[in-house]
Amino acid sequence: MRSSFIHLWFWVFVFVSCSDTEEVPSPTIKVLDAIAVPSHFPQITYPTENSFTSERWALGKKLFYDTRLSIDATVSCASCHKQEKGFADNLSLTPGVFGRAGVTNAPSLANMAYHPYYTREGGLPTLEMQVLVPISEHNEFGFNIVEIEKRLKNDITYQDMAMKAYGRPLDPFVITRSISTFERSIISSESKYDHYTQGKSILSSEEEMGRALFFGERTNCSQCHGGFNFTNYEFKNNGLYDTYMNPGRYRLTQKDSDLALFKTPSLRNVGFTAPYMHDGSKATLAEVVDHYNSGGRSHIHKSNLIRPLGLSENEKTALVAFLHTLDDYTLLSNPYLSK
Repeated sequence: MRSSFIHLWFWVFVFVSCSDTEEVPSPTIKVLDAIAVPSHFPQITYPTENSFTSERWALGKKLFYDTRLSIDATVSCASCHKQEKGFADNLSLTPGVFGRAGVTNAPSLANMAYHPYYTREGGLPTLEMQVLVPISEHNEFGFNIVEIEKRLKNDITYQDMAMKAYGRPLDPFVITRSISTFERSIISSESKYDHYTQGKSILSSEEEMGRALFFGERTNCSQCHGGFNFTNYEFKNNGLYDTYMNPGRYRLTQKDSDLALFKTPSLRNVGFTAPYMHDGSKATLAEVVDHYNSGGRSHIHKSNLIRPLGLSENEKTALVAFLHTLDDYTLLSNPYLSK
């Protein structure tokens, strides 16, 4: 598997180097036959109308890094989802066009191919639909996808790539489908914990203590952050506040029972994606562990799993150490995901 990844990255690097000079990829060049999914991960399910091809991936990657998708041409998808930050950001609320204040903390895009729905409210069932959200959000791109089509209409490179990828000119269909194709290729599976489960690495005594706590009944961390992607994708309130400025899932459903509920994030690469919580209000993992150890605030919708844990300082440190074993450093330098 490792050798196949290296071989794959080499050819992708060659391809990207060529495309950076605005050369149109030859239709006979197949950079990727499929995304390399590790054996301990499920296979990715692609939409019927948007199966994976290297041409679609290349077009989506180019668009992902293009600031012209925002109204003032200053913000791209990569502005909020930085590779060096695990495709998240290091700001509590990333500003959008014209310096407009962000609304929620930018989540990581790693392994988004496996999510059953998108946004922190869970309002969208596909990545193709999710692409439209930052484009139209006043505080993000502040633009309109129809206007993007007009802006890029005379870009010969984009038009040629679109025809090769989808057999049609660059339009909203092509833009949303190709960006989604690239985002599905952001796979993270090479953490120390992955290697541990495969018998390729061992955990330190401190990391092992943290692992036992994480999966044990005393903390119940894995009840919400379980599975290969360390999330159950459910909507929970973790007792962060008594009163929330952001209404959470209620914004989508208008149901009182959904007030201040947010989608459970994956903990993969959590060491790279600080600050934490939906509003980026916790600066460090130690602060996050302290919050859960305290049992949180008494919000009416707080999950019954959130309760005082009584962890010692050594146990809290061990839990943080284990969380860092979920960090995949190869993701930060993977050349086929870089601009």
